[in-house]
Amino acid sequence: MTTALTRSARHARIAELITAGPVTSQTQLARLLAESGVEVTQATLSRDLEELGAVKLRGSDGAPASYVLPPENAPLRPAQSAPARLTRLLADLLTSAEGSANLAVVRTPPGAAQFLASALDKVGLPDVLGTIAGDDTLMVVSRDPHGGPALADRLRALAERAHPVHGDDTDLHADVEVSAE
Repeated sequence: MTTALTRSARHARIAELITAGPVTSQTQLARLLAESGVEVTQATLSRDLEELGAVKLRGSDGAPASYVLPPENAPLRPAQSAPARLTRLLADLLTSAEGSANLAVVRTPPGAAQFLASALDKVGLPDVLGTIAGDDTLMVVSRDPHGGPALADRLRALAERAHPVHGDDTDLHADVEVSAE
């Protein structure tokens, strides 16, 4: 019997399988998942491996290359620029960002802060030391002791780059007062 798993549960199962023993191909991984009742398409499996940061490495013993995962929430190599996925997430989730000292305080819709914080942590931007998230607010810590305002500016710019303004003068964040006259 096949089981429909949430993306997080599927990611956890893939991580278990990769950690348990050498997995040398997506075909092998799909078979292992199917044996445990999880059916997945090749496209989904490929996307899952990318999101998990899995890469194939050859061992020093000459064994075939197999998938490995980076340490928890750590990228294998810090990104020099924001990937398209992060830019889209910022565009969709960032409602405001302000900086002070080495902190950028980022606001999101309710329930989205931890998701965005995890994405920022996994990308490993060189100027980001780490994040702390609540429900709708996350704190992004800059490596530069005075880099909070610049980091907030950069995050806002990345969000705006995904949704460029096309001459629209509508301010979605303006307080509009309607009179009953």
